[in-house]
Amino acid sequence: MIRSKRTRALLSRVRAGVSALCLLLGGFGFAVSFEPVAAASGADAHAPVVSVDVDGTIDAGMAHRIEGAIDQAKSSGAQAVLLRIATNGGSVDDANAIKTALEGAGLKTVAFIPDRAWSAGALIALVCDEIVMAPGSSMGATLPIELSPGGGETPVDAKMIAAIRSEMESLAEQHHRDPQIAAGMVDPNVVIPGLKKKGEILSLTPDEAVRHHFIDGVASTDEGALAIAGIKDAPVVAYAPTLGEQIAQWASDPLISGLLLSIGFLGLWIELQTRYFIAGLIAVLAFGLFFGAHIIAGASTAVIVGLFVLGIIGLLFELHVLPGHGVGGIVGSLLIMASIVLAFGATYWLLGVGVMAAALVVSIAVFIVLLRWLPESELLKRLAFAGAQSTSEGYVAAPTLSHLIGHEGVSTSQLRPAGFATIDGQRFEVQTEGDFIPAQTTIRVDRVAGSKIFVTRA
Repeated sequence: MIRSKRTRALLSRVRAGVSALCLLLGGFGFAVSFEPVAAASGADAHAPVVSVDVDGTIDAGMAHRIEGAIDQAKSSGAQAVLLRIATNGGSVDDANAIKTALEGAGLKTVAFIPDRAWSAGALIALVCDEIVMAPGSSMGATLPIELSPGGGETPVDAKMIAAIRSEMESLAEQHHRDPQIAAGMVDPNVVIPGLKKKGEILSLTPDEAVRHHFIDGVASTDEGALAIAGIKDAPVVAYAPTLGEQIAQWASDPLISGLLLSIGFLGLWIELQTRYFIAGLIAVLAFGLFFGAHIIAGASTAVIVGLFVLGIIGLLFELHVLPGHGVGGIVGSLLIMASIVLAFGATYWLLGVGVMAAALVVSIAVFIVLLRWLPESELLKRLAFAGAQSTSEGYVAAPTLSHLIGHEGVSTSQLRPAGFATIDGQRFEVQTEGDFIPAQTTIRVDRVAGSKIFVTRA
């Protein structure tokens, strides 16, 4: 069913500029675009036909794919674009983006339905100049629905149904098809004698569609569909996605996305413990590949990546500017989690929550295992310095500072909670138990733990 999303502005198609951002974040992939070439005034009978599969969910990634196929057709001098439609539907906004791209293509467009063209798929088929169905296929069922927070589906209000109905009727009229049949695919109140009763949503079989002159013919192959459209003996060239799109298709799979998130979380936590930047670099690459894949796929945007970066800044603020207060850490963690969920797209936020939760569980489990195993592992023993430093060889421990307990001094810098103070005429690095103490405030040493001096206001 078509999914109405009123807040899809942040999830618009991503073009070359955003793909460049993906390269900076993840260091992977590049999207190769084709420069459009003006269509020749007369199509060569032997010019190729570019075919593109419209399968899976109709989303921003699908819109990006069809735009790429149109560009490839123009650059190669193709005479037509063949859309092989096999979809249950998807986003109405992205279906309209595909409609705009097809209407502005300047090429003959042929919709071949080998399986089904439901919901948004039917709308896309109606945009095309020719429609051919395969035996056993179906077309229609375009009632718009909304996804509830729990994942259920509910019909939208009458206003949205009227809008989609008028869109379908207009497309049918443009290509000399029966607008009443197009309306019956959307509106359950439409009655078509001998074909549709009130309360039903219309879906056509090939025989029904031919009998009512709603399609141009029935064929079993691409060549047969093109022949019905008046194109014969033309080589069919499948749309070749860019390297970036191929990587994005692989990396945006929920299983791969979960793996990338697990690696990213694990690398981030290890980096906070070791600070050698090796684990941090791995985390950057993993998160970059995750967000870059979803950007090219069309589900994520630079704004969502910006939320993730702000979350990282919040964590760094908590660690290095105001440690112990928790505000930066909490806000940063919430921004990171929100950006990851939003990267899956507004329609699939529940999937994003599930993938992120699974990634957190896996990364925490692995992190705990590493904390217990690494210190005793042979690998770390080989890397770590194992030499003894005895007092007989001149090594001495740091002098104890316990004699300062109870002494007073003056803070020479702000203590938030760490800073510097002068005690007994000497400058020491001190810290509070979490309190903020301004500079030039009288302080007293409360306790000493090793080389750490804990102070309070005097």
